[in-house]
Amino acid sequence: MVLTVNGKTTTLEDVEPVPIPALLERLNVADPLYVTVELNGEFVDRNAHEITSVADGDTVEFLYFMGGGER
Repeated sequence: MVLTVNGKTTTLEDVEPVPIPALLERLNVADPLYVTVELNGEFVDRNAHEITSVADGDTVEFLYFMGGGER
């Protein structure tokens, strides 16, 4: 399966769709509890990660929203 992950072509050995939590693990995503997943231009609700899978040709973005700073 070939995906575009954060703008880069990524090849996985899987031929079947992969659930988002498994993808996060396989790609060693830092801080998976704090990542927001965008799949094919749509944000995936965290509650839907377990039932949402990525398939060949999909585009995935892993986003981290950070707060903080000084005024």
